[in-house]
Formats: sequence, C-alpha cells, structure tokens
Amino acid sequence: MQIRHEGLHRTRRPTYCSWGWPLRIVLAASQSQPQSFDTEVAERGVIPVTDSVALQVDNLRKYFQVGKRQTLKAVDDVSFTVNKGEVLGIVGESGCGKTTLGRTVARLYEPTSGKILFNGKDITTKPDAELLWFRKKLQMIFQDPYASLDPRMTVGEIIAEPMDIHNLASGSERHEKINYLLSIVGLNPEHANRFPHEFSGGQRQRIGIARALAVDPEFIIADEPISSLDVSIQAQIVNLLTRLQEERGLSFMFIAHDLSMVRHFSHRVAVMYLGKVVEIAPSGQIHASPLHPYTKALMSANPIPDPVVEGSRTRISLPGEVPSPINPPPGCRFAGRCPHAHGRCTEEDPVLKEVEKGHRVSCFLY
Repeated sequence: MQIRHEGLHRTRRPTYCSWGWPLRIVLAASQSQPQSFDTEVAERGVIPVTDSVALQVDNLRKYFQVGKRQTLKAVDDVSFTVNKGEVLGIVGESGCGKTTLGRTVARLYEPTSGKILFNGKDITTKPDAELLWFRKKLQMIFQDPYASLDPRMTVGEIIAEPMDIHNLASGSERHEKINYLLSIVGLNPEHANRFPHEFSGGQRQRIGIARALAVDPEFIIADEPISSLDVSIQAQIVNLLTRLQEERGLSFMFIAHDLSMVRHFSHRVAVMYLGKVVEIAPSGQIHASPLHPYTKALMSANPIPDPVVEGSRTRISLPGEVPSPINPPPGCRFAGRCPHAHGRCTEEDPVLKEVEKGHRVSCFLY
C-alpha cells in the first residue's frame, strides 16, 4: 500500500458550531452527498500530545470463570496510560486479550482487580448509575457491525439515541447533526430512515462510528473498526479518524491486527501476548527497533510493500502454539516459544520496565 505524506499541523484555531464540531467540517458535510475521502493512508505527523493523562490503568485484571473450577485469565496485570490527544494502538494475535481489555476499560466488563482512572477519577467500581458522565466522555466503536446495531431501529434513530440519552440536541439541530454525522462517515444523509439490514457490513461499521461520535466524546476505544472493510475503505476510515482526532484532540485506544494501520494512526503501540502487555513504545520506534522476541516475530510477519526489501528480509517463525489462557505456563508466558528462553524465564514472570526513554519491555534480555 502506498503511503501519502501530509502535513498535519494547524496554523489557525478552528471555529466550532453550536454542538462543538469544527465549523469548516460541518459546512463541508452540509451538502446532501456523502463526503469523499482519500483511499491512501496519510502518514502520521508529529502531533503535540499533552502531558495531561486522560486514562490510567493500573494492574488491571479480567478473569472469566469457566465451569466450576477453571479460570480464564483474559487480561492479567496490565498497566498503561493514555494522554489527552494521544492514540495508543493495541496489537497482538487473536485471543491475546485486546478486546477484553478495551471492554473492561470502557466498563462494559467488571474488572476482576486493578484500577481504572479516567480524567483522574476512579471509575473501577462505580455503579452504572454513577457512570453517565463517563459514558458521554468515552465511547466505543465495536468490531462486529452486525451485532452492534439494533435491527428494529432506523439509522437516524441509532445515531440519535446517545444524543437523546444525554439531552444534547433536539428538533432541527438533532436532524442536522444526524445528517452531518452520516456525511462525514461517507454515507448519504437520505439513508437516515433506512434500517441496518439494508446496508453492507462496511456501511454498518460507518454507522457505528457515527453513533460513537454523536455525543462529542473525548476518548474513543476502537475495537478493530476496520477489520470488516476492504482495503480502500480501511484507508478512508483511518484518514477520517485521523482528521477527527486532530480537530477535536481526541484520545484513542485503537485495537487492531493490521500493523501498518496501527503504525500510521497511533502515537504509541502496546503489544499484547496471552493477556499481558509485553512491550510498549512510540509507534515508529517499536516498528523500527522492536525489543521483545514476540514483537520481533510479529513485525517480521507484517508485509512490506517494497518487493526488494520484502524479498531480502528473514521472517521469524515461532514454534508451537499460543498456550491456553485457562492454564498459562509459569514464568514468562512466551518462554515456551521464545528462541532466547533460559531457566529464569520458566520460573519468574518478567516485569514491564523501561529500557530506553519511552520504551518499556517485559523480558529478561534487557
């Protein structure tokens, strides 16, 4: 895939409309036709990220009871922070705990233990009745565009529902905002009266994105939002999310398995393996110089569009299979597949420590 380089710095503060969106985007989307997008992914520029922490996760665990005696450790002792205006990519193989982590942070799952702080407020054990403000500030884009939309509601009703819950818009303003949201995700506003079954999977995912944006959130957890789309549409959606992130200073947890998309959208990347974060670093650094043996193998499996480079590099093949999260091995969970494993690796669980500025890794090699 070719990468288009684009300057991302702004020289003038944008003007906002009454519901908080940049006026220039609203005016561009005010026509009856959906907005068009570039089909190449824009290279991520150097975007200032504030030092103010939007999300802090400390020693988070989410276990599921399987039967009477077994416990599935989906997320096990995970810690990280996301600053305001920052995009943190979460990558890893299927079943490593990415989605469970996102849903637990969003409080769709009750944490087993640990702490979740959002804008400095502890929301770990708050009951649902006390989380209405949090639901407005943090929204989620779900992976499955079929199960996440109510088939009995029209598209307009689906997008308007969060606005109605939070009393954000009514009357003509509500109608205009629905049209605007449909336009910026590439759908025709005239389709607001249609039902989800009349749309393709990719179009349904765009509806889900519009719904997440309806309450003007500060933080979005995107759980593989592009996995069901073809390549050209994936680039459109990533560019759309990038533009919105820049204009509104949104924070993101961007969960995906497409490493190239994560690289170009994220400021930092966290790599998960069997319920744990094994490495976290700035996006460019982790792709250019991965440290953890698993991250190296993961990056080596990512195709490079240059045929000369692709043909000359060596891919790292890992033996065996990922162990079961119901019965994870003692010590380092990657030890059984690691070419550098030694005695300590099978006895002691390595901690995530900083080995370079901003680069943390969970491995006894460092």
